[in-house]
Amino acid sequence: MDATVTWTSGMAFQSDLEGHRVSMDVPGADGSAAGARPKALVLAGLGGCTGVDVVSILDKMRVPFEGLSVEVQAEESSDHPKVFTRIHLRYRFKGRDLPLDKLQRAVQLSQEKYCGVSAMLGKTAVITSEIVIEG
Repeated sequence: MDATVTWTSGMAFQSDLEGHRVSMDVPGADGSAAGARPKALVLAGLGGCTGVDVVSILDKMRVPFEGLSVEVQAEESSDHPKVFTRIHLRYRFKGRDLPLDKLQRAVQLSQEKYCGVSAMLGKTAVITSEIVIEG
């Protein structure tokens, strides 16, 4: 796994991740930005990592569902380097008659065993989660 990050202008960078381009930037004084903030991409990586795990686990459990989104909210330290200190994951499942115990187990396995991003961020942040079912 590797990435190349290239400066484009101002505070903007373009990254090449396994053949995919991702733009990064920080908002300027005028509020414009040419890409996502780098730390926001870390949170997206966490959501994607745990989401992939949960889908895979539920598939093995033969639990059908219609949709899943993972909302990730973080708080960071006030001192530099500003690291995440608290992260909350909200798993929003869509479907009918979803077995809560199996959803909880899938989330638990992702957080405690499979998601490498969660394991890394857990070194500096308390990670909590909740499950929301939308029928």
